[in-house]
Amino acid sequence: MKRRTFLKSGLATGAVAALPGLWSQAPDATAWRKTWGAALTVLAGNVQVMPKFDKPVLQEGSVYRGTWMECGPHESLAYAQLAEFVTPSETAPSPIQVAINTHRAFFANQREDGQLPANVTKWGMSWSMIQMVVPIAATAWEVSQVAKNEEFLAEAYQSCARWDAWLRRYRDTRGTGLVEAFCTYDTGQDNSPRWKGVSNDCPGHDAKNCPKGQTVPRLCPDLSATVFGARVALSEMAKALGKQAEAQKWMEDAELIRKLILEMLWCDEESSFYDVAPDGTFVRVRSVANCRVLSEHVVRPHVPRERNIFHALWDHQLHNPKAYWAQYPFPSIALNDPLFVRPIPMNSWGGASQALTALRVLRWMEFYGKSKDLHFLMERWCEAIVRSEKFAQQLNPDTGEFTKGDPGGYSPCALAFLHFTKRLGRAPSQHG
Repeated sequence: MKRRTFLKSGLATGAVAALPGLWSQAPDATAWRKTWGAALTVLAGNVQVMPKFDKPVLQEGSVYRGTWMECGPHESLAYAQLAEFVTPSETAPSPIQVAINTHRAFFANQREDGQLPANVTKWGMSWSMIQMVVPIAATAWEVSQVAKNEEFLAEAYQSCARWDAWLRRYRDTRGTGLVEAFCTYDTGQDNSPRWKGVSNDCPGHDAKNCPKGQTVPRLCPDLSATVFGARVALSEMAKALGKQAEAQKWMEDAELIRKLILEMLWCDEESSFYDVAPDGTFVRVRSVANCRVLSEHVVRPHVPRERNIFHALWDHQLHNPKAYWAQYPFPSIALNDPLFVRPIPMNSWGGASQALTALRVLRWMEFYGKSKDLHFLMERWCEAIVRSEKFAQQLNPDTGEFTKGDPGGYSPCALAFLHFTKRLGRAPSQHG
């Protein structure tokens, strides 16, 4: 299945029948409808103008007053795909226009050397990390298809191609063909034991600078997977723009990095993808970098060896109740990893199940044939959100309790609730 087809089925398909089970234990329809309306209100309120860009974008919300490249473009795409539920307004931009704006906030502020800002916020922009998870090229390609906007497509293609060139130039210092992390914030996994002893951002607030005396630069499965997904999308963009030779080259480059991820970053003995430190050893911390590799379909289920890799990862890690398959999946660090951080603090990729990870499962679980398990996850998250009466960043994977102190209003959580409940057949329009 092509990425475009998958993304449309993953985020934009209509509802499917809800499975019996935990959802039947959720609060009554009145509480659920109240949460649905509150989620739409949160998103509308998070459409804001940033100082460095004069069009309304979808901000992260909660304590995050701006849009981050790792997640903001994807969230804006998810918002656009909920347009049927958003009441049109003469004074507010449509969801698809918000999605275009959110991408253009990064493109318009791109530096001459090709670097994209890591974020565009109320306080300015950051250039001290690369902050990549969901490829901005992939979400831009999807937005261009929904909007049928060739001008935006051409802008996105040029900008994302320049960003790829920047990454090749500055984030492959070891010459492997993979993508390197220099600091914690590169992957957006704040406060994760995966990055113990590594600086949060790069020296001199410059993402070209690698800290000295730390276990970096590291070869990273998630960052490399992001670039793989971006190159696949760039190939699709090039085709749509009539650049056939460039499309072929992008696919060749995508396939090269995909193979390198499987050859160099997969640990067969422990059924996990890991970072590789400068000394060539695995950094053996099991994190949701594993989910991020699957989000870009790096592992191909129709190829025997890769199918075996997926089943090993799924059976031993992601679907293992002692590891990632918690009561509220997926924890940011495996439950049985000795470095899981307890008790769970605010903004922790050290163990908490993050709303961002939940929203991103729509990019891979069905693709790998895990629809039933996806339904379980959606039921659990919806139940927890309705019970909490606010939209917060993260929850305890064992109890479903959101971390105290979060003011709520977090866009990824609101989007996850809306998309999940739509797919579970509980959106208001699905009940007349």
